[in-house]
Parts: sequence; structure tokens; C-alpha cells
Amino acid sequence: MKIKTIKVIIGSMFTAAIVLFAMDSCSKKLDVQPKTVNTVAMFQTSQGIQLAVNSVYSGLRYIYGPEGDNLTGDVGTDMWWGNAGGSAAAYQLSSYTFDYTDGSILTLWNRTFNNINMCNGIITWAPGIPGIDTANILGQAHFLRALNYLNLVSQFGAIPVDLGSGDWAFNQSSFAGFNRLPANDILTKDWAGIISDLIYATKNLPDKRGFGTTGATGAFTLSKPAAFALLAKAYIFKGYSANAESTDWQNAYNAAMQLINNQSKYGCSLLANYADVVAEGNDYNTELLFAVERIPGNTGANEESAFNGLAATSGGKDVNASNDYNMSYDATPAPLASSGKNPCGTRTPLYGRPMRVICPTSFLYNTLFADKINDSRYDGTFNYAYLCTVQTTSTYPSGSTYSGSFTYNVGDTAIVIAHSLTEYSALVSAQLKSAKPYRVISPAEMPGINGTYPGSGGASQPVLMPPMKKYWDSKRSSANEGGGRPYPVLKLSEVYLLAAEACLKGAGAGTTEAASLINVLRTRAAYRTGLSSADLTTRVAAMQITPAQVTLDFILDEHGRELAGEANRWVDLAMRGQLVNRVKLYNPPAAANIKDYMLLRPIPKSQLDNLTVPNASQFQNTGW
Repeated sequence: MKIKTIKVIIGSMFTAAIVLFAMDSCSKKLDVQPKTVNTVAMFQTSQGIQLAVNSVYSGLRYIYGPEGDNLTGDVGTDMWWGNAGGSAAAYQLSSYTFDYTDGSILTLWNRTFNNINMCNGIITWAPGIPGIDTANILGQAHFLRALNYLNLVSQFGAIPVDLGSGDWAFNQSSFAGFNRLPANDILTKDWAGIISDLIYATKNLPDKRGFGTTGATGAFTLSKPAAFALLAKAYIFKGYSANAESTDWQNAYNAAMQLINNQSKYGCSLLANYADVVAEGNDYNTELLFAVERIPGNTGANEESAFNGLAATSGGKDVNASNDYNMSYDATPAPLASSGKNPCGTRTPLYGRPMRVICPTSFLYNTLFADKINDSRYDGTFNYAYLCTVQTTSTYPSGSTYSGSFTYNVGDTAIVIAHSLTEYSALVSAQLKSAKPYRVISPAEMPGINGTYPGSGGASQPVLMPPMKKYWDSKRSSANEGGGRPYPVLKLSEVYLLAAEACLKGAGAGTTEAASLINVLRTRAAYRTGLSSADLTTRVAAMQITPAQVTLDFILDEHGRELAGEANRWVDLAMRGQLVNRVKLYNPPAAANIKDYMLLRPIPKSQLDNLTVPNASQFQNTGW
């Protein structure tokens, strides 16, 4: 039976091309073979089922890593603002001056429904196909369907479970309706389906990543740890919703503690050093429970946009997170702003493209990461020093011990971003005595951090700020490419915070256990390489909290420190009902514009325009 092309109603319901990923767990190389698929017969063979599963993973690359994901996930929160000089869309989202035509929101909407519909097909037909690991395939499909639904529910509220052919059914024909009302009934179905799918996944996926054979090494194949982590998060989010049940907090606690208490069984563990969790070359470590797979240096396999004549399967799947959080390092003079010499003027693949799109707020720098000494998570997240990328001759500042000119050689320290005003003053004083002084960037020079947030005209060049380095990728073939590293989705560290939050809400041993769980992460955060035993002991002691300090605000702050820049801040605040008050406190460009109804995104205009039912506006979220 031929599948008809479906109008863009609830997204495009079927993926026209599927990519086959042949993954070797040791070489981690992808064999990409595009397949055009247009018949239901695809679901009737073992190869077709695997192709369908792989297409969903491929579809996640639109959702995790590209700029639209970074914008809808982070800007317009307490931690991040969008610089109009880097992207007009970033500023509009950040300042809440966007509307239902916004492209980033549309991308999330359209791309996610493709994945959901494919999962419906897999779940429908896989049980009757010989020659496959049915439990594992179905476990993956149920997890992936739940992940995609949770992403949509977290942003838009009630999401149709009937895409035109019945609840949870694969849709094969054009459908111009919108099964979204009554919203409360649909949300009840959404949550029931998400929870049911994830419980199924916890029972049927392999115990360990790598299908239980290689433990925490190899590709990001789905396993029970990812399912337990997402199940805990789903229960937490549901616990704050209108569909909450009294058992949600305990269920969240049970799912989280199943993983925390059985880490050996599930092949996961926290790393000793926070900075190692997202360090380049360490993408397959035991703390990362699930990431959207990409292969560093392999543009075609990653389906990335074409750069410098490189062929690519399709566009829009780059990890632009490697560029969006970058400052204008290539346009930063040294050793002074007036020097006129740019020792980092040549962009490099490691430092990437200086997009200056997503910038830290004053709250992030001055409050959330106020302690940059005892807490290593700031330095594990942000780059604070740039090395010279092109040999450059500059002159000594007035008042220096030396006079005349000096030369930065490639690899010399050229730019340092101060951790505080106090450090800035000390470093500037030291540089006057240095034979090769580097530029020291003061917090007073950084938009947002210094309390100024440029409006629609954008920030002047260069934009100075602490650049986030979590996604930097030295293996890309040019500096302007998007990154090609796996993009983290679920981490064991977050599971500790979810368990602590459930304890705060009455599960487990209450705030006593919550503090203990949080202190596991804060103890780890005190560690840095090179510390003496005495220094480490002192820092660990300084990082400990008491049960009396455990509040929702504190837990959200810990989320920010552990997961900064991982495109989850907007949802984390909105789902807990904390977005509006935190934005008003900590994001000046947005404070005057954000309204209570903005806890949900608007249904995209193109979705409503394509409906053939009367009064399409009835399906829009209130206020939009």
C-alpha cells in the first residue's frame, strides 16, 4: 500500500528518506546508505524495521544540537539571553517579543511528529516480524516515542495522540484535522502514554549501553538507564502539571533510585572530575546515559550541512551548540582593547565560529557561579583562556616593565577571561610585569554580565563573554562548521537531582536524603586535577549543604550548575512553574514582556493555517 504525502498538519507525518546506520562499537564509524521508503511493506521485514528505528534516531538530530534547539531550550531564561547582533530570532525569543511564526518553534513542532509517527509504525508491526530482537526494538521505539512526546508536551501542552488514524496509530493518509481538544483529556492521554512507554522501556531494553556486551563503551544504543532517567523526569514534570497524582513524587523517586542504587548492574557511574563528563574525546563515558549519536569529523555520516564543498546527506542537523555560545575571540585585540592586533584572528576548528548568539546573564556569572574556586563546574563549562592562533606582533601597554613590541607565537596565551572583578584587577597588574602580556577581559566589558543587555540593534563588536566549551569539536574540517560530537540528552548527574527533588516533595527520607544526594554532586564538583589532599578536603567541606538549604530554588540552581547550556533550562523552569518569576528577577530584556501564559509555546501558524476544520484558532494555546 502506497503511503500518501501528508500535508504539514501536525508536522509532516512521514519521513521520505531513511538513513541506515551500521555501527561498529569499536571504530564508531557510520555507513550511511540513504533509502527512499514509501510503502507500508517496509515494516514487514527485519531490515525495514531497523531502517525505521534508525530514521527516528536520525530525526533526533534536528531536535538536539542545531541552533533552533539551543534557542528554544536556553534563551529567555534566568541563565541565558539572546543577542540580536548574533541572531534576531535569539533576541525575540529571549525578550518574549516573538509570535506563532517563529522558526525555531516550528522546527521543533514539525520535526518531532515525524519521529512519533515512525515509532507508531514500529510498535504496530514489529511484533510480527521474524529475525529481530523484538523486545529490544520495541523498547527503543517506546522510549523514543515517549521522548518525543515529552519534548512536545513540555513546550506546547496537549499533543494529539490521534494523528489521523486513531490513538497511537501510524498515519498513512492526508489528515487536515487536529485532535487536540478537549485539552485536559488529551493531556491525560499524553501523560499516560509517556509513562506507559517508559515503563515498557525499563522492562525490555538491555541493562547496559552497548546491548550489555561492552557496558558503557560503544555507541549510544538505548538501555534501561536512559529509560529510568527519563521516567523519573516524566514523573517529576507530571507532578507539577494539572494531571498530577499523589503518587508521582514517589514514582519519580523509585525510578531514580533504581538507577542510583544499581549502577554496577546498569553500567553507569559518575565521573570523578566534572570537566571530564563533556570533554572532547570522552563522549562515551559512564555518566552519559543517552546522547544523539554523531561521529566527530564525519560530516556526511552526521547528515550535516555542507561547508567548503563537502557533500552532506541533508541540512539542519549540525551541532551548532558548538558555535552559538561562542564569543568574538577572532576580533579581540590584545593586550589592550586599543592595541589593534588580534592574535586569535584566525579561527580554528576547536574554537569554532564566534556566533555570539546565546550569552550568559548576570545571574549565571555573578550568582549561580559566584563560587568559581570551590566549585569546578564553571571552569568545566566555560573557556577562560584563548591561545594565539596566528603569529602577531603587538606593543606593550603603558606602565609595563618592558617597552617597545613583542610577538605572540601560535600557542601563547593571548586572551584570558577573568572570573571576577577582583581577579581582573590582579591579572592586569601582573601583566604589566610580563614579558608577553595577554589581554584580560573584565566582567565590566561583558554584555549581560555587566548588567547591560543590548536591544534589537544588537551588541557592538566584539562581543565579549565566557564562551561555553561543552560542544567544542577540533575534528571538524573548518572552524565555521557545526560540531559533530554526540549531543548529551540524559546524564546520571541529573538523576541525582530528580531524586532529590522527589525527596523534597515527600518521597524517601525527605530533605535529609535530598541533601545527601545533592552533596554527592557537590563533592564531585569540588574536585579538580592537581589539588592537594588538604586543598580538596577544604573545598569539599565548603561545598556541603544541609537539609535546611534544600528548596526548589536551590535544586534549580544545581540543575543550572550541572547542566548549563544543554538546551534544557526553559523546560526545566516552565514545567515547574518557575519560568515567569525567574525571568522577571534575572533577565531584564524579558522581564517587561513575559506573561503567565508563556509557560507554553504557541502552536505554529503554519499548523493552524493548514487545518480545514472551522475556527482553527480554538486550537491555539491561551494568550497567543
